[in-house]
Amino acid sequence: MPSYTPPLRDMQFVIHELLGAVDDLKQIPAYADLDADTVNAVLEEGGKFASKVLAPLNLVGDVQGCVLNKETHEVKTPDGFKDAYKQYTENGWSALSADPQWGGQGMPQLVNQAIYEMMNSANQAWTMYPGLSHGAHACLEEHGSPEQKAMYLPKLTSGEWTGTMCLTEPHCGTDLGLLRTKAEPVGDGTYKLTGAKIFISAGEHDMADNIVHLVLARLPDAPAGSKGISLFAVPKFNVNADGSLGSRNGIYCGGLEHKMGIHGNATAQMVLDGAVGTLVGQPHRGLPAMFVMMNGARLGVGNQSLGLTQVAYENAVNYAKDRVQMRSLSGTKRADLPADPIIVHPDVRKMLLIARAYAEGARALVYYVAVELDKEHNHPDEAVRKESSDTVALLTPIVKAFITDNAWEATRHCQQVYGGHGFIHEWGMEQFVRDARINMIYEGTNTVQSLDLLGRKVLGDGGAKLTAFGKKIARFVKENADNEAMQEFTKPLADLGQKVQAFTMEIGMKGMQNPDEVGAAAVDYLRVVGHMVYAYLFARMAKIALDNQASGDKFYVAKLATARFYFAKLVPEVETAMITAKAGLKPLMEMDEALF
Repeated sequence: MPSYTPPLRDMQFVIHELLGAVDDLKQIPAYADLDADTVNAVLEEGGKFASKVLAPLNLVGDVQGCVLNKETHEVKTPDGFKDAYKQYTENGWSALSADPQWGGQGMPQLVNQAIYEMMNSANQAWTMYPGLSHGAHACLEEHGSPEQKAMYLPKLTSGEWTGTMCLTEPHCGTDLGLLRTKAEPVGDGTYKLTGAKIFISAGEHDMADNIVHLVLARLPDAPAGSKGISLFAVPKFNVNADGSLGSRNGIYCGGLEHKMGIHGNATAQMVLDGAVGTLVGQPHRGLPAMFVMMNGARLGVGNQSLGLTQVAYENAVNYAKDRVQMRSLSGTKRADLPADPIIVHPDVRKMLLIARAYAEGARALVYYVAVELDKEHNHPDEAVRKESSDTVALLTPIVKAFITDNAWEATRHCQQVYGGHGFIHEWGMEQFVRDARINMIYEGTNTVQSLDLLGRKVLGDGGAKLTAFGKKIARFVKENADNEAMQEFTKPLADLGQKVQAFTMEIGMKGMQNPDEVGAAAVDYLRVVGHMVYAYLFARMAKIALDNQASGDKFYVAKLATARFYFAKLVPEVETAMITAKAGLKPLMEMDEALF
């Protein structure tokens, strides 16, 4: 059975040393009393819950999966899931980052994201149940009516109720403009919804008293396409005026998907048969409202893959240190053993370091964006809020796509370290691989994220957001221009920044001639920009490690070695990606479709 030990030292390093997050966030009145000791204490307790309660349920959930009673439409979650959720809510984890006016503890999003990293490492399938509730909470908090907020937000905060996002339908996938679910006004301010939704994570379960579904549907007078979509709050059980639960609503689980991974999460086919709902926000403005939840989910999915990369790495390292096989090519390393531990072999080291570098880079990026998210929503200075909003917008597709692509690579490498045992369920590695695969697909496939980055976030504003981020890189390079020890990081970082600028201009010019050129280059483009962002963060981490070399703390030695590996072995991918992107549209489109 795999194990999990929360990487508290590295988490604290990123929060306190890399980001200086506490001092930064204390500029926000709501976080004025925040201190490092409190943050560390919360992380330690969260780590205990993740490692001791959730991790032992991961294999159980994968084997048992969820079971649907087709007569009652109720879903039973795997053994232990419901009890773990009860501990989660009773200990206040569901309320950690929620506003105190709804019963929350008012902690920063950064702290919540760090807790979720550990829970994702321990059990991604379980973590999706409470995870989706945060998005539903955020959406209703921003777009809900006073009545909806009073009805739903306290219960979502306490965890007594959970939330979902009901977007996709069998025929439309990502293209939500094609959805057909209908919403008919009843005349009393409510609507009756009819239709079908698929791939609804945590759509039905036995862990909470009620489920608040946020459903996209069309009003009778809705224009065609995405501009005709409205958003509705549709509870599993109707809610009485006094807040108590009433009759069963007309939304139910018609089937569960049989999936490659995340078996412990109920991925439901939801049927709406005259379900009663209330309009969230303005008519025909449902998609912009839902984007609050969708963007939050994209950041959450990146966090899921961070968690999987970390736990796969930990277990692969432990195995590589224990497993003896062959002798080192350069001579015996452990004469006391019949063979050397496989960690002495260069390619095993490479696989482990790929996973380590991608975990540490992802952690830095996820936490960096979380701080910016806190500032975007809460900072008293409007200029700071705008700058942070632009940063979050630019980096969200990178969090979602770059981290999840990297996790797929990293978990497969970690599985490979195990050899044949990596293919066996009890060791846990093949589950990490299977679970990681969905993260590249849902909440907008990684190709969609790449199109969003290049088409909307970069070319859409003439490169303004990317240029602003590039200035941060240039400023860091300039500040360390006289630091000889930093040249191995700042020189390639500066070179990469300049290449990205020229690369963006070239792709943009091609796109002006033919928009399909953007589609042809987008995935490669995101890989290039993703590496630039990681290189910037690793260079900053290397600076801290160099400054602390004399401390004798081996943590900084390892951090510096990981940064050097990243620059030497992973950053060069950008050269290939730029070459293939510049090859353009023709190699993809010149074959007639009849020849496929």
